[in-house]
Amino acid sequence: MSKFTHINASGEANMVDVSAKAETVREARAEAYIDMAPETLELIVSGSHHKGDVFATARIAGIQAAKRTWDLIPLCHPLMLTKVEVQLEALPETSQVRIESVCKLSGKTGVEMEALTAASVAALTIYDMCKAVQKDMVIGQVRLLEKTGGKSGHFKVEQ
Repeated sequence: MSKFTHINASGEANMVDVSAKAETVREARAEAYIDMAPETLELIVSGSHHKGDVFATARIAGIQAAKRTWDLIPLCHPLMLTKVEVQLEALPETSQVRIESVCKLSGKTGVEMEALTAASVAALTIYDMCKAVQKDMVIGQVRLLEKTGGKSGHFKVEQ
């Protein structure tokens, strides 16, 4: 088992020094789901939600969140992201919205946290916009799907 990288020899939390690491192209994909009533999903899909375009707002929120991950997660590095993409998909058969995010850069540290943050905040934004019509929505299965680049190489979740 690998050791925790954010804990120093004294057992204290610290920011990892990445200054000696090589710059590589790094990319990460993450997903989140939000479960809701069919009527709530229909409001979103039909564009008749009283707060406007829920997917557009959630997409922008996810992109903004990825760019601010370093400000939200205490030991994350500020990164110069070269790509952030957030896709939202209505799944009427399960009454869910699936959110997938992609973050990319050329740098010395990975973008997994940025991708996870983008998917999470997009889901939270959907909840925020729809809570007036449904308070018991459930955000779930936030996970890393894939990452490439860096010393640890390629990771892809087995579906």
